[in-house]
Formats: sequence, structure tokens, C-alpha cells
Amino acid sequence: MAEKRTAKKAATKSSPAKTSARQSPAKKASADKATKKKATAKSSTKKASTKKAGSEAKLTRDSKTKDPRGGLTQAGREYFNKKEGSHLKPGVKGPADTPEKQKRKGSFLRRHFANPRGPMEKDGQPTRLALSAQAWGEPLPRNAADAKKLAAKGAKLLEGYARAKDA
Repeated sequence: MAEKRTAKKAATKSSPAKTSARQSPAKKASADKATKKKATAKSSTKKASTKKAGSEAKLTRDSKTKDPRGGLTQAGREYFNKKEGSHLKPGVKGPADTPEKQKRKGSFLRRHFANPRGPMEKDGQPTRLALSAQAWGEPLPRNAADAKKLAAKGAKLLEGYARAKDA
């Protein structure tokens, strides 16, 4: 009797028609997705091998776009300009002596350091958020107090821009 049950279970497991009839609609959908993924994976490997050598590479963000000293590389700015339709410029590294530089640097400092979206250090190393300040020619912030000082500097730059604009 036990042999019949195990044989019956084995037969139902190997038969996809019987198992799909017993499955809930959610399980059916997930099973369908899994089979589609397998089919897509197989077809994508075939497509990759048939591509021409001179075709354009797909835009992807990799280590070439991130500057290890903080911020983006020229390739990174070009990537986002193409992807988002933006017009990113490199950070203002020197003194913000013109109204445009005051506005850009002040906005950057206020946006990133008034309410930081993460820590300045992780495992004793500066985070990309902290390195971004260094990429704009500012001292590397080590804690929240340093970040607040940068935000205050940004506010002063924006005030200077507003005065220059009104004059």
C-alpha cells in the first residue's frame, strides 16, 4: 500500500499538467514566470553570441563612472547626461568668486550636508557622501558636526549669490 502511494506521488510530481491543476493561481503565476525566465536566459545567450563586434555597448553604470576620490568622472557625467537628459558639470573646486559658482557650490553644500542622507564614515573609511565634499574642494567631513559646518558655508554662499543678484 505504501509503495502505491509513493509511486502515485512520484507520478504526480513528474506530470506538470496534474500539478498545475492543483496549484493556486499565485503559484501558477510564479511557475510561469520561472519558465519564462529560463527561456529568456537561453535566448539572450544566443543573442549575445550573434551580435556584431562593432555594435554600441548598452549604457551601464560601472566603476568608470565613479571617481574614487568622490563625485563622478567625465564618463559618469556623460552617462547621466545621456540617460537623464541632464547637463551635469564638474564641481566648483576653487573659491566661489562668481555668482554662478556661489549658487552651484552653495546649493550643493546645502542639499547634501544640511540633512545628510547617511554617515560620513563607515568602518573608518570616508563614505562617498563625504568624498563628494572633497571633490568640490571642501575639507573631508568626519562627522555630523562637520557636515553642518559645510551646510552653513553653503547657506552663506547662497546669501552672497542673492546679494550679487539683487545688486
